[in-house]
Amino acid sequence: MSIDLADDYRPTEDEPFMNDRQREYFRRKLLAWKEEILKESKETLQHLQDDNINLPDIADRASSETDRAIELRARDRQRKLISKIDAAMKRIDDGSYGYCEETGEPISLKRLDARPIATLSIEAQERHERRERVYRDD
Repeated sequence: MSIDLADDYRPTEDEPFMNDRQREYFRRKLLAWKEEILKESKETLQHLQDDNINLPDIADRASSETDRAIELRARDRQRKLISKIDAAMKRIDDGSYGYCEETGEPISLKRLDARPIATLSIEAQERHERRERVYRDD
């Protein structure tokens, strides 16, 4: 089933929550984000391969190794992000997307637009972060 969305469509509070148009909007947003990450990954791999020269100066080599480590760490974070995007796509397919995993309440459209992989409402996220802080301080 194909949903026709205008290019300027934005979900609003005055339409039914997670209707077909909203789900399609977020599906497209997630797919575009994933494609962008994959494109950046390919560019990084190419850059790492192109930079695989043996630098004679030890300072240059150290600097190059540091840059390489930073890029690889960023790629690892993006790999984890892709799995979160894939999980969000599955939630769209099974109908649970947009609902807080903790309370079952709808997550605000503003939050989903800003962070389409969100699984918790702002309130539940804040509770979660407060608990994390308490345990981290022990």
